[in-house]
Amino acid sequence: MLASALLMPLAMYLLVGGAALPFVIAAMGLASGMITLALHQHAMYEEAAAGQVYSIMAVGLVLTLADPNLADMGLAIAVLGPVLASLLARGPLRRQGWLLLGVIGVLAVVASLVPMASISINDLTLKLVSGLTLAVVAGIVALSANRIRGAYDVYDKAQMSAYRHLIEHVQDAVIRFSSNGELLLASRSSESLFGCRRYELSGASLGERLHVLDRPAYLTAFADANQGGKSRTIEVRMRQDDPVAGVRVPHFIWVEISFSPVLDAAKGELRYEVVALFRDVTERRDQQAAVEEARRVAEEASNAKSRFLATIGHELRTPLNAVVGFSEMMSSGIGGDLSPTHKEYAGLIHQSGKHLLEVVGMLLDMSKIEAGKFELQPEPFLPDTLVHNCFRLVENLAQERQIRLVGDISRHLPMLVADERACRQILLNLLSNAIKFSHEGGTVTVTMKRQGQCVNMSVVDNGIGMAPESLQRVGEPFFQVQDGLNRRYEGTGLGLSIVKGLVDLHDGTLRAMSEIGAGTMVTVLLPINGPAIKVVETATVTPLHREPAPIQVTPWHDEKRKAQ
Repeated sequence: MLASALLMPLAMYLLVGGAALPFVIAAMGLASGMITLALHQHAMYEEAAAGQVYSIMAVGLVLTLADPNLADMGLAIAVLGPVLASLLARGPLRRQGWLLLGVIGVLAVVASLVPMASISINDLTLKLVSGLTLAVVAGIVALSANRIRGAYDVYDKAQMSAYRHLIEHVQDAVIRFSSNGELLLASRSSESLFGCRRYELSGASLGERLHVLDRPAYLTAFADANQGGKSRTIEVRMRQDDPVAGVRVPHFIWVEISFSPVLDAAKGELRYEVVALFRDVTERRDQQAAVEEARRVAEEASNAKSRFLATIGHELRTPLNAVVGFSEMMSSGIGGDLSPTHKEYAGLIHQSGKHLLEVVGMLLDMSKIEAGKFELQPEPFLPDTLVHNCFRLVENLAQERQIRLVGDISRHLPMLVADERACRQILLNLLSNAIKFSHEGGTVTVTMKRQGQCVNMSVVDNGIGMAPESLQRVGEPFFQVQDGLNRRYEGTGLGLSIVKGLVDLHDGTLRAMSEIGAGTMVTVLLPINGPAIKVVETATVTPLHREPAPIQVTPWHDEKRKAQ
């Protein structure tokens, strides 16, 4: 726009002399400059660049049509249009510029064969106008290229400055290797990591810092990145110097090294430069070692506890059996008649001995379950027989507390493949807990039914109940809701933990629901076919034809059985 404004007086002078072409060229330049400036101010940069390219090519077309020669300055001006498009615009405008240049070339050939009389002009004037226009257009293209190059230089410098700042201030040590394995760059943080100056890491110094046992892993990982173009991460031991100490005693730290190849598909090299990040992970390794050591100590303590319980249980069982047996003989009068007082003492001894035997039995069972030595002997049996047998065993305890026992058993229960002794112990423990934590005169109900591919066995009481936080700890060894010295209910807290262990051995599920003051319901789900469920055998059979259901006369044993 500035060039057109400066040349406008000359163009008007030539217009008065009868040459209209200079005025047309100056007017086109002034108009296109104003239009593209307005587009640029409205942030329409792509449209502004297109306006410049089209204006230059339009001026070149006019001058080409005015000059009868095939190779003229107008065609050279038109060529600068696609060049400017390559500098300023994207793909579509570039393609349009070269397409328009081809059209202008065709028109130039036509103009050289058929001169346009309407735009004839003096040769000297035409050469002057074409030369000035070419100079202005070439100046515009050169100015654009210079400004773009300057912007890229500033951008490159800013990028390099940002990368250098990042490398120098990052906590991890950054080291760059050439394709031949030579050290090209080391960040400032590498000095604090290795305890030496950066220049001391050049040559073979870095490799010598590696622990002898870790050098093969380091070389393998570096080769994968350098030759294979693959990123690798390893942890190795490297020597760290102490610049303050007079005598350098080798001190090794654990370092995590991340190798990343610098890939450049354009070069197609067989070896790549490698950027490596070195991070001190000694503290993390020490923490992992401490955790492993703590786990080992805990496992040894648990095993020692299990061995101690098993040993103490076996040592206590023999004398306790003697105590229980002889006290029972004394109470029955086999050794002679006793006075009422002595008979009472013998009964107390017998009761205490049986209690201790039960505790020892639970300790032995718990130690076997924790040690994984509790062997199941699964056999098919009718699960409903468990209820009556267990009721007989806890009948005396229930009568002492005036607890009513109720059994609700579904009809036609399938055969259950499980360890009958373990299942009996599960139900006994659940019944004992329910009776112990029920109020006097309460009710304990045992329900048994089929649930999918499992047998559902639930024990419900209306006793004291448990809080939600206590429910989350159901099954923990030695856990009791009331665990103080003044607790009201006796026990070791092993009953539910043994139940959970036996249920887990059967691949079953233990669930507990409770509310303080409203009672507790403990549900055990045992797979019908034992730990390994066979879907084919336990799948529901869909009948293809249904006969009308006859009127059933249900005998007494087909009703829901209730034991009291």
